[in-house]
Amino acid sequence: MKYGLDYKDSVEKSLLFWLSRYIKYKLTSLSNKELKDPKALASANFGLTKGVVNIDELDGLVKKARNAGITGINTYFNPLKKIYETICFYELQSLKQIDEEFISEVLASVTGGLSDATKKNYRIAVINFFDYLDKQNEENGKSHNYGITLKKWGGISGNSGQKLPEYMSEEELKNFLNAIENSDFKSNTNRNKLIIKTIIYTGIRVGEAINLKKKDISEDEDLYVIRIRGKGNKYRIVMIKKYLIQKHIDNIEINYENKDGYLFINRKGKPLTQAYVSRIVEQILFKAGIRKAKNGAHMLRHTFATMLYKKQKDLVLVQEALGHASLNTSRIYTHFDNEKLKIAANIAEDFQN
Repeated sequence: MKYGLDYKDSVEKSLLFWLSRYIKYKLTSLSNKELKDPKALASANFGLTKGVVNIDELDGLVKKARNAGITGINTYFNPLKKIYETICFYELQSLKQIDEEFISEVLASVTGGLSDATKKNYRIAVINFFDYLDKQNEENGKSHNYGITLKKWGGISGNSGQKLPEYMSEEELKNFLNAIENSDFKSNTNRNKLIIKTIIYTGIRVGEAINLKKKDISEDEDLYVIRIRGKGNKYRIVMIKKYLIQKHIDNIEINYENKDGYLFINRKGKPLTQAYVSRIVEQILFKAGIRKAKNGAHMLRHTFATMLYKKQKDLVLVQEALGHASLNTSRIYTHFDNEKLKIAANIAEDFQN
């Protein structure tokens, strides 16, 4: 069934209505290969069908779907949520007042200071959403066509403006590892220590870690070989020295069992969420006296990649270890290459001489 753009009695309500329908559409079109909780996804879909009253309720349904295993939904919803909140400030009289120039203005205000990669995500989310509106709205037999392409929206070409990753120094990393050993998570100590150590020692993504199953881990002499399903359902292998995590592996095998074979689960037998893992990281950072602008678990991946490049100076190795599709993505970890900067300083000294 199609509806007019201004279906509700205000732009804010109409935009929320369309955003809810769009999210419901994305939940049926995104890959469900990682789906862990069909009932939770069905509950989220039912909530969307019933209708939401505010953006926070919609945010809660999206989180429920994400935790159920539809991880890609955030790529679309998070940018659109910020754009929705910004559009509401303009007090428009009709959604038909929105055009490409207006959207470019909104994007400029909400993406300031973000990396080029994040800006591209915003652009893709906006184009997809308005393309959906073009096809779904209809009133009196006619539809309103936005035709938004954002081809001339600036600041997203090449690597200009790319933010440096947040990471720990070698001294901070030493303190962080000590804090892991001294942390007590009560009955969850082995589980929590194992997932954090696995991320920091291999650089895998948090989403990859929480989806690990017992069958994904095998042994090769003094190594654990871990089979990872990465982005785009592409598989790769990472390795970790057994002595670094063996005591946790041995104990978690005894204490945690679930029908799907997931390694990191809660008391209900469901896989941990990314938000929970990030809270563990924040606790350990606080215990270690480390303060970062971004304290989430993804910072551990950046730390691993930074240290790997620092020790080996091999971008291809970083690309393979982290599962990057492009070498350019791995290139951000050359940011601290001080030896080259010292050469530049020496050249500058030659100016004086």
